[in-house]
Amino acid sequence: MNLEMNIIDGARETPVEFSESSIQAGFPSPAQGDYTSKIDLNRELIENPASTFCARVTGNSMVDAGINDGDLLIIDKSLPPRDGSIAVCFLDGDFTVKRISIRQQGVYLVPANKDFPEIFVPQESNFIIWGIVSHIVKNMKK
Repeated sequence: MNLEMNIIDGARETPVEFSESSIQAGFPSPAQGDYTSKIDLNRELIENPASTFCARVTGNSMVDAGINDGDLLIIDKSLPPRDGSIAVCFLDGDFTVKRISIRQQGVYLVPANKDFPEIFVPQESNFIIWGIVSHIVKNMKK
């Protein structure tokens, strides 16, 4: 899986209309159309602008975690990695996004697609947990 990295400009505001009413995911409720305020997407998605980057995903090793080819990941380098975190990792010259699994034998990078194998990370490898995925932005127009 390849990732195309981009720096996020946290200083720029991106205000969009915001509906104070919740939207039902179950039985539909009458449309109210009360866009009463605006939100800034940077404020909603980016807690730490100086340590936040975005990357576009290519590949399908994480589809069962809801990460698909073409999705945009918001990655926060200031968040501490934990067992089970979805992280962007640098391993022997390549970036990849996988779930971190910390076991007695060591660290594994676990895909969310049964067609891909787990990756054991040997201690002698060039390995860095580059950042933790905090949000996924999807293009639903496809």
